[in-house]
Amino acid sequence: MSTYRERIVIAGASGFIGRHLAEVYRSRGADVKLIGRSGPDARWGDTAAITRLVDGADLVVNMAGKSVNCRYDEENRSEILQSRIDTTLELAEAIRAAATPPPLWLNSSTATIYRHAEDRPMTEATGDIGSGFSVSIATTWESAFFSGDLPGTRRVALRMAIVLGDGSALVPLINLARFGLGGPQIDGRWPASAARTKAGTHHAFGASRGRQKFSWVHIDDVVGSIDFVRDHADIDGVVNVSSPNPSDNRSMMRDLRHALGVRLGLPATRWMLELGSAAIRTEVELVLKSRWVVPERLQQAGYRFEYPYLDVALKAIIAERAAAS
Repeated sequence: MSTYRERIVIAGASGFIGRHLAEVYRSRGADVKLIGRSGPDARWGDTAAITRLVDGADLVVNMAGKSVNCRYDEENRSEILQSRIDTTLELAEAIRAAATPPPLWLNSSTATIYRHAEDRPMTEATGDIGSGFSVSIATTWESAFFSGDLPGTRRVALRMAIVLGDGSALVPLINLARFGLGGPQIDGRWPASAARTKAGTHHAFGASRGRQKFSWVHIDDVVGSIDFVRDHADIDGVVNVSSPNPSDNRSMMRDLRHALGVRLGLPATRWMLELGSAAIRTEVELVLKSRWVVPERLQQAGYRFEYPYLDVALKAIIAERAAAS
């Protein structure tokens, strides 16, 4: 007697989250197929090959898109947008052409879609959409994802907070903390050029003393949230994927130092961050925007987070890194 083996298609599996999902699903015995710029199972631009992969698939997950950890010049802004829109629209075309479309398509989105929030948490129902370049990317991305009819496929956009795990965006912060630079990142006023104002890439001064909110989620709860959404056919539309207990930058850096056993953590002020981000080709928004997001829909539906608290999550990640070294 043959045993059924589910097929899961992951687009953009070269990144931290995509690689982790592929490893998890393969460990469960799934037939995992990957779509990327160089394959291995189908390449972007070869819509016929992508259609063959998604036809009859049990799940499609799209994590494709150029990293936002770069300088927001005109070339990078264009690539950040197009790498998300083009891949999303091509997947939609492939699913529409499939004889047996997948029952569920999960598309990556971002909690950055909400405004800089210091007054209250942002939920799917009551959150305010923000403004600026990063928000415009998120709103255009979701608009492309939900456009057109796909009657046989449920669509869910995962508005993910900063994902933490071994190999994630946490790694550079770990390195900073180990060198004694693991204090808070402190906002302040900084002049805005006309070009950056027009492009929406200038971060306006907001939270003081490192109290910008830090919304996060452990990589295991990304997997858990996806499993939960798969099991609950009534969930569609947008879903916040974030811990129910957001922290703030100052507290996050303190918890990270404690997890590493580092006592000293020097702060970094706005002028230091501006000069440093320019030198390493990234943007201060990534650490200074106050992201206050809670997963109202997941909680109301009954999802229980494996890592609801940041200090516990950080200790687990540091222990995992130590065990792997």
